[in-house]
Amino acid sequence: MSTRDDEERLELLQGTLDLLILRTLIFGAQHGQGIARAIQQTSDEELLVEHGALYPALQRLEERGWVSAKWGVSSNNRKARFYSLTSAGRKQLGKETTKWKRLAAAIGRVLDPEEI
Repeated sequence: MSTRDDEERLELLQGTLDLLILRTLIFGAQHGQGIARAIQQTSDEELLVEHGALYPALQRLEERGWVSAKWGVSSNNRKARFYSLTSAGRKQLGKETTKWKRLAAAIGRVLDPEEI
């Protein structure tokens, strides 16, 4: 459980959730709750992925062919859909990572123009 107030949490920018999901799945198949937990833990509790955003994103990624899903049993013995990164998803992850790094660098230049 996080000790941060909800007001202090960082909001995900539109389009970043897809990238974070793809990146998380590079480590292997995971169910939705596991993906959300991994993003939260990896971000040092800064990012909280709401189910209302996660599952539509997973459906969108599956429709695009970037992830595949199959039913399985979670560690708490519940039926869950496990999502895996496809080869197309791995390729898209590379593209999205490059775009994100370019965007972050450009924003950094605007926020700190003296550091150029």
